[in-house]
Amino acid sequence: MLNGNHSFSFIAFLRRTSTYLILLVILVWFALLSPEFLTVGNLLTVALQTSLIALVAIGMTLTIITGGIDLSVGSVAALSGALAAGLATRGGLGTYPGLLIGLLTGLGIGFLNGAMIVWGRIPPFVATLASMAVARGLTLVYTQGRPIAGLDKAFTFWGGQGALGIPVPVWVLMVVAVLTYFLLKHTPLGLHIYAVGGGEETTRLAGVNVGLVKFSVYLLSGLCAALSGLILTARLWSAQPNVGVGLELDAIAAAVLGGTSLAGGVGGIPGTLAGAFIIGVLSNGLNLLEMPSYNQQVVKGLVFILAVMLDYFIKQRQVKPKGNPTG
Repeated sequence: MLNGNHSFSFIAFLRRTSTYLILLVILVWFALLSPEFLTVGNLLTVALQTSLIALVAIGMTLTIITGGIDLSVGSVAALSGALAAGLATRGGLGTYPGLLIGLLTGLGIGFLNGAMIVWGRIPPFVATLASMAVARGLTLVYTQGRPIAGLDKAFTFWGGQGALGIPVPVWVLMVVAVLTYFLLKHTPLGLHIYAVGGGEETTRLAGVNVGLVKFSVYLLSGLCAALSGLILTARLWSAQPNVGVGLELDAIAAAVLGGTSLAGGVGGIPGTLAGAFIIGVLSNGLNLLEMPSYNQQVVKGLVFILAVMLDYFIKQRQVKPKGNPTG
């Protein structure tokens, strides 16, 4: 029978690894059901598809850790991609000025979200919901509801194959993930992000500029969403006005599956990446099994519910070892 110390260690181990264990189980399951699943080509496809969700989920993780949320990311991705494609083609600016303006669009909407939340005292859910509607509306106005095509090779490069046969979006994801991990773990801003989510008033009393911290995470979330939108546009060889619908839900799901607490103060980039790959692997595996799309939504929802219930169960069972002081 496990004593208190061993019980605590085992539960703590499960707490740290539950997301990765779920991902491993899903990988083994699909590998047994479909011989095509573990082929190199299919695994690269999974990585490519997941990279777009993961990029947005990284920014979403930052906002959730502070106790907020960003519902505008799907619309920001669509607007950034549309503006970049339109300005690069029919606007005559060229690819890289268009891409730069696309990224600045994400930063701009992140700025507005941060301003509404920090200075306007509007709850993050309401502020970003409004931004979601405005950005989607601007996308439809700018594109007139039609795709924008005619992108050159310099633009579509960002959605294609890169070095070592690995898709460029996957390389971009790796760079963004490493930089964000370093930000959270090895910079004062990262420490303050966790502190704000753990206790905003206490953090303020400790002399931290809470408003600036919140403002920063919404800027970064907008930037990640814009980057994902540009890459998705490059992959599709055109800007689609309805792209990114539901992307915010996938990003939230990836973060929560990865152990990020909606109450704030808890979360990390490795877990979010694992959560994003759970979503990506499920989508790919179910497609290989030729499951109808509406049935896929049910399966994904059930997996999400089970993962969250498991996480809640582990946290509830987590006990302190004997001799550990309270508080």
